[in-house]
Amino acid sequence: MRDSSSPEIHEFTTTLEVNGQRHRLTVRHHWSLLDVLREQLDLTGAKRGCDRGECGSCTVLLAGRPVYACQVLAMQVGQRPVVTVEGVVGADAQALDPVQQAFLENDGAQCGYCTPGFVIAVRALLDDNPHPSEEEIRAALAGNLCRCNAYGRILQSVRDAAS
Repeated sequence: MRDSSSPEIHEFTTTLEVNGQRHRLTVRHHWSLLDVLREQLDLTGAKRGCDRGECGSCTVLLAGRPVYACQVLAMQVGQRPVVTVEGVVGADAQALDPVQQAFLENDGAQCGYCTPGFVIAVRALLDDNPHPSEEEIRAALAGNLCRCNAYGRILQSVRDAAS
């Protein structure tokens, strides 16, 4: 007889495409995409910050759109491809992506905790709009917070990556 005070745990098997590789996983119904990325796939670039979709440190691309991985259940992903900061690479797969290179050159990372989320948000922006205005840059980054207040360096990094 099941104890009625303990919640029922539902597990299911799913296949996620992450950074171009397919992974068959058993996940619990309440696990977020962030949980699966960090705990099952050992992709720790997306950070657990606020766990409320307010800081942007867990930003990943889901079917090319930036999303907060802490706010997406793993079971909601379906067949849509996921790209994490580990999957953002330069054209020859041996070099840094231009966004990553610009952050490095402009010291846009500071402590680095928020950097993966910013890199993903900038990559999404530049994929949609290779030459954004200052206003468009600020709007695209509005969902990401930097604990070190390196916003000037981050904005310069975006400008350099866009050029």
